[in-house]
Parts: sequence; structure tokens; C-alpha cells
Amino acid sequence: MGRLGSAVHRPWPLPRGPWVMAQVWHDLLFAHWPIAVDVMRAAVPAGLELDTYDGRAWLGVVPFRMSGVRLRCTPPLPRISAFPELNVRTYVRLDDRPGVYFFSLDARNPIAVSIARAWFHLPYFRARMSCEREGERIVYRHARTHSGARAGELRGSYGPHGPVFRATSGTLEHFLVERYCLYAAARSGDLFRADIHHPPWPLQLGEAAFDRNTIAAASGFDLPSSAPLLHFSRRQDVVVWNPRSVR
Repeated sequence: MGRLGSAVHRPWPLPRGPWVMAQVWHDLLFAHWPIAVDVMRAAVPAGLELDTYDGRAWLGVVPFRMSGVRLRCTPPLPRISAFPELNVRTYVRLDDRPGVYFFSLDARNPIAVSIARAWFHLPYFRARMSCEREGERIVYRHARTHSGARAGELRGSYGPHGPVFRATSGTLEHFLVERYCLYAAARSGDLFRADIHHPPWPLQLGEAAFDRNTIAAASGFDLPSSAPLLHFSRRQDVVVWNPRSVR
């Protein structure tokens, strides 16, 4: 299997063709809130089925940083292969393949933003961002700067709590993180799916304190007053395949 490692944990086989991009994700916080199904249904393209857990939809806010971003058979390029990223997401399925649907992805790298918008049809936005490690905690600063986009910010710190574990199939943690494709909608309305692959997530419980969090509101969501469900992961190695039209 080489670089891809084992695929026995995947819900469907690896794609037949070669992957096109590799990335390493660091210091991820998965912050999740339950959202009413009717609210989420109105925000997701009609061609995608909502994926729910115990009758609830979920909204995720995920800050992290990337490194080693490169195309297949090429080395990472200096100054454009490592940068912070922040995404707002929910969970959907099509043809019985559960995946991630992104409402927004913010990055500090304008080249990456332009490529991802054109190639993967993803709603990437430019932003001022920093992601710095202080001991076990991550100090994160984000402010969207993309022209014409709704303003959004995320400022605060987060870190891990407790031992590393792997999510058990059937649990909420497994539902939220073990996803092996993403879905995107082009401006034409066409839907695309891109397969991804990685080992099972090494998770820890998370802790977070945010001074400012308006990034979900920028996508039209009012977060519940309840505390979010928090998980942390120190590192994940990922490969991505070309997006393919599914409708």
C-alpha cells in the first residue's frame, strides 16, 4: 500500500486512480455544535442528503495548520506549502458515501485559495491568520479579509486533554471525524465529490477558550448557547484525489 498505509478502516475501497495531492494537518481542534435539521437542510444543496446522528445535524468549526502541501511527484514548494486553515463544515452523504460539506474554508495563502476555488470548487477565502504552539496549547488568530465575503473571526486558544484514542465505530466521535470524501457545489449547481485517505484519527479530548468566534455566523448559523463538543488531534497525513462530478 506504500504511502497510503492500510485501507481496512475505510467504509469503501480506495479509488482506482492515483491521488493528486498530499498534505499534513497539524494541531486540529474539532469544535462541534448540534444544529436543528430543518436549519441545516436549508443551508445544504438539495442534491445532498443530510447525515445526522441521533436525529441531529452537526456544525463543525475546525482550526488547524497545514504543511507539506504538494502535488503528486513534486516536492513541497517553499512559502506556499505551509499555512493555517480554518473550516466550517457539516456532514452529508450521496450514493451511500458519507462525507464532509464545507460552508467555508479560510487560509492565509492566497495562491492556495485561488487554486482550491478553481480546482475543487470549494468556498475558500483569504484571511489573516496565525497558529502558534505554546506548550501543549495552540494560540490561534484569524480574521477574514476576502473581498466581498462576509466578515468572520476566530481568536483564542485550545489544546488536548487526556490520552490519545481512536474513535469506535458507531459513536458520535467516529461519525464526526472518520470521513473519506468531501462534497462541493460549483457555481453552475453541479455537485462534485473528492475522495481522501488517511489513517484513523488519533484523537484526544479538547479544551478551548475563544475571545472571538463569529466564523459560523459568517455562514449564516447562530450557534447554540451550550458548550461545544471538543476533540483535538496533533497530526494527520492525508492524500486527495481529483474531484469528480456526481450530478
